[in-house]
Amino acid sequence: MARILIVDDDRSIRRTLEKLLAGDGFDVSAAGDAPSAIAAATRDIDLVLLDLGLPGGSGFDVLTALAARDVKPTVVVITARDDMQSTVKAVQLGAYEYLVKPLDIDRLGRVIRAALDSRSRDHLAALPAHDGHHAGDILGKSPGIRDVWKQIGAVSTTRAPVLIRGESGTGKELVARAIHEASADRGRPFVAVNCTALAPGVLESELFGHVKGAFTGAIADRPGRFELAGKGTLFLDEVAEIPLELQAKLLRVLQERTFERVGDAKPLPLEARVVAATHRDLGAMVAKGTFREDLFYRLRVVEIELPPLRDRPSDIPILVEGLLAKIHKDLDKHLRYVTPAALARLQAHPWPGNVRELENTLTRAVVLAKSDVLDETLLPLPSAASGEHPVAEGTLPTLREVERAHVARVLVHAQWNKRRACAILDISRPTLDRKIEEYGLRREDAE
Repeated sequence: MARILIVDDDRSIRRTLEKLLAGDGFDVSAAGDAPSAIAAATRDIDLVLLDLGLPGGSGFDVLTALAARDVKPTVVVITARDDMQSTVKAVQLGAYEYLVKPLDIDRLGRVIRAALDSRSRDHLAALPAHDGHHAGDILGKSPGIRDVWKQIGAVSTTRAPVLIRGESGTGKELVARAIHEASADRGRPFVAVNCTALAPGVLESELFGHVKGAFTGAIADRPGRFELAGKGTLFLDEVAEIPLELQAKLLRVLQERTFERVGDAKPLPLEARVVAATHRDLGAMVAKGTFREDLFYRLRVVEIELPPLRDRPSDIPILVEGLLAKIHKDLDKHLRYVTPAALARLQAHPWPGNVRELENTLTRAVVLAKSDVLDETLLPLPSAASGEHPVAEGTLPTLREVERAHVARVLVHAQWNKRRACAILDISRPTLDRKIEEYGLRREDAE
């Protein structure tokens, strides 16, 4: 019988979870503060359900104490703190999962079973987190963004290569910087290279450096980005645009961990962690022969995929607040209020340019605003009714028909991935299942 320790300062939550888990056949105990939790989490405890806000310390103190032990329980964090820094820090300290209150009991049950099933597997080693450290702001609260936070926390504890995939404007460099800032190398250089901005010959020199006389115009020795990154992070943005002949050289560098400046045979060590990003489908490029398969797998040791903004409209109010704060600082102009109509129009737009397009749209609105209010007249976006002709009242669909069609369209768009569909619709899994049953939706009907 698995033994579970519940750690929460709220007595009612402790008692509710105790009854629930005891009813499922677990041996359950509880603690209400940090010192008691550390003392109670003995080697006999298999799983700890841990709140972060505790008397006598914090959940992070408990995680730190447990991480130092040779034999430690699996920890699932359960907290009201719904932010990137807390998520990253908890995962760095070894948390198996990070769940935000109010709890979805069904999901909690799935997580507990998965955590107990994984007890025999190896987990990533945890690095100590630093008080006051911020990994950067990747704004949102949608499931897809929370998953990105957790992945940042996990990969930042290693120096494994990372491939970040996502459409243009989704914030791939922001994720790369967050990985770097959350790692133990945060004080070392972060060097970014845009592989689309340089001609092939220039790109090789930029990456590897060159010696005096290596080519016309090489009037002095010049270190490349691999060298400048040192033991920090080298970020290769739009890596899919590197030409094939240079891909072979990059592969050799990643395999041998050495490189030479152009025109020089002296090997130099590659000490940096390499993070690459692309908006292209590298798998399809490999199939077409335009990207090396061996380089693809070498870069994609860990892969992080960023969701497009159209799949997370519930994040737009948070993004608007954060982006406006940045724009206000840059332009020294402040808007006090965003009207509900303006916010609704922003949430209805599909945003093909993603967060970058949203930021540009908001910047334009701030520049053109004649008052301290951002309303829909400042947003050059098509409204829901744009381009439509008036229709007879009898031909208008009912609300039920509109909702059924929209849910069906989202499910097809998400290829019936219910988790992704829930994120787009901003509803819970039980609600989606109920609507599928209510409207008689079937996957085979869409095929």
